[in-house]
Amino acid sequence: MRLSIVLAVAVVAACSPSVPAAGGASPAGNAGADVPTAKADVPISLKAADGVTVYGTLYAAAHPKAVILLFHQAGSGKGEYATIAPRLVALGYSALAIDQRSGGDLFGPNQTAAAVIGQASYLDAKADLQAALDWAKPQGKPVLLWGSSYSSALVFLVAAENPGAVAALLSFSPGEYLGQPDLVSRNAAKLTIPVFVTSAKDAGEIAAARAIVDAVPGTGNIAAVPAIAGVHGSSTLIPARNPRGAEDNWRAVTAFLHQVAP
Repeated sequence: MRLSIVLAVAVVAACSPSVPAAGGASPAGNAGADVPTAKADVPISLKAADGVTVYGTLYAAAHPKAVILLFHQAGSGKGEYATIAPRLVALGYSALAIDQRSGGDLFGPNQTAAAVIGQASYLDAKADLQAALDWAKPQGKPVLLWGSSYSSALVFLVAAENPGAVAALLSFSPGEYLGQPDLVSRNAAKLTIPVFVTSAKDAGEIAAARAIVDAVPGTGNIAAVPAIAGVHGSSTLIPARNPRGAEDNWRAVTAFLHQVAP
């Protein structure tokens, strides 16, 4: 069964175990009293392979079930996750949000982009995602990649290039944004990990996401009940940007996380 993306949100598990539909999940804000609390948010810096300094913020759970690497959309930065990351910590996950070299001040200053001389392409930013993954590998926890818009395309490349290092992938509004035809789909076809995909309630965006999802191997794909509303990228989880659909989308994300990193 191939996945059908309907309206706003879809979930696909590329391998066992199967991911349940979102309907039975609890909202992210309803974490129990025994859920680990956050340590202070910690600014960190990493070095990409080409020497670029990558700035980020670590949101650390006391006893994390996994480490989630949060990557932003075009014109944005780590501030895109200022409200999302604390909810992930409340669910028991540590999260690292980075500033990529291709970005801007949509959600606040992007320190990495500000320090880079010249214009960086979306594909150039893959080195920043790899630096975050290299930091996460020794942490001793499952690592999940989370991308928004252009970085939701890059996470497929990074996961495919690091077999065994990534436990699952979440992609918010993916498309073939990287300047090479079918590059994202070709890498999606190499994956053997669970994949979560959303798109905004837009016909073109839904079609772009569907083309990538259709390339993911596996016959156990499950489509979740669509959310009432969705917007582009990870902003679909921000109530101020998606007041009608954010909580429905959080329920879908929470169900996925609980399945792949319980």
